[in-house]
Amino acid sequence: MSSLIENSMYTVAQLFLLPTLALIAILFLYAFWVLGAFLMQAWRRRDGSSGRPLLAAHRAAGPGGLTEDELDLRAHKLMEGERLASRVTPMLGLVATMIPMGPALRSLSDGNLAAVSQNLTVAFSAVILALIAASITFWVVNVRRRWLAEEILQIAQQRAAKEA
Repeated sequence: MSSLIENSMYTVAQLFLLPTLALIAILFLYAFWVLGAFLMQAWRRRDGSSGRPLLAAHRAAGPGGLTEDELDLRAHKLMEGERLASRVTPMLGLVATMIPMGPALRSLSDGNLAAVSQNLTVAFSAVILALIAASITFWVVNVRRRWLAEEILQIAQQRAAKEA
């Protein structure tokens, strides 16, 4: 009975390898897209008020502008994709590392070193790409978080100056 459960779990785990690798590839490409968008935003921020989404939304909201809660919510929405990518990608890398380990160990016990090498190549390549993607998105999220905090502070200072 336990052999049936073990074989079933092994088979189910193997089914997740291709979807996991596909997600890592998508997130890897997404990380570079995020990096490009980040660099464009940095370039626009250097030029002046462009590239400051919270300030633009606050001005577009009319005379009262957005409340602090609305600004906070908008800031979280702006960073949501990058934050999720920076947290999910390393987990997917771990999954993509562990799934091929089963076949690699099975091949090792059979003496098939070529299959061991092939499985380990997939495992380590996947985790490397996942960690690169996670590193890029983590860095972008942290810099954008600071930028958005600066914008919220600037809006608060503008409100205080109007009230004074």
